[in-house]
Amino acid sequence: MNKDEIVEQTRLAFDYIQKLYFEVSYLIKEMEGLLAEEEPAFILLRPSGYQIINRSSNGLEPYNVNLWLMRKFAVAFGLEESTPIKRGQTITKLEPDIKVIYLRIILNDIDNPEPMIYSGVLHNFEKKTPLKSWPTKFEQLLTTFEYQETRVFSDPSSINYEDKSVCFNGRLFNTPLYDINSSEVLYKKLIQPSIKLYNQI
Repeated sequence: MNKDEIVEQTRLAFDYIQKLYFEVSYLIKEMEGLLAEEEPAFILLRPSGYQIINRSSNGLEPYNVNLWLMRKFAVAFGLEESTPIKRGQTITKLEPDIKVIYLRIILNDIDNPEPMIYSGVLHNFEKKTPLKSWPTKFEQLLTTFEYQETRVFSDPSSINYEDKSVCFNGRLFNTPLYDINSSEVLYKKLIQPSIKLYNQI
């Protein structure tokens, strides 16, 4: 392959990945809109502005270079009526009765032959540190989930996580990303099962 071909292949690869990211962002926004129409309504939880959560790195070690490209990221949704917003950030206090709908997108992973979406509920939170110490709200834990993914999501269908700060349970089900090709399918395969699970817990 000559230099011109390599340049063109590089451009096409980046164009494709960028288009994939845009499509996933539209999917998340569509889910946000549909959940806002539910009764009761859900809102996107915002640890720091309107963003996704991922484990990122710009280190030059081989393992860290692998993290330069976002392969996995997540968002969470909480009940609008019980989620105050302050300076653009949501505040979901770590109380035993809180539940959140968690959406985790895996674009590339050795354990998944194709891009997958994991959706479900995290619940039964127990704070193990003194009242005013970290963490004080659920949103502060989102980066920890992705950083500790092998511990948190080793079995997505039965999550039992515990560290020195917090413990919680959860259950996520998976759907191939490319099976979600319309709002109707999104509602049927992700939103309805997530809300059903939310109401059962």
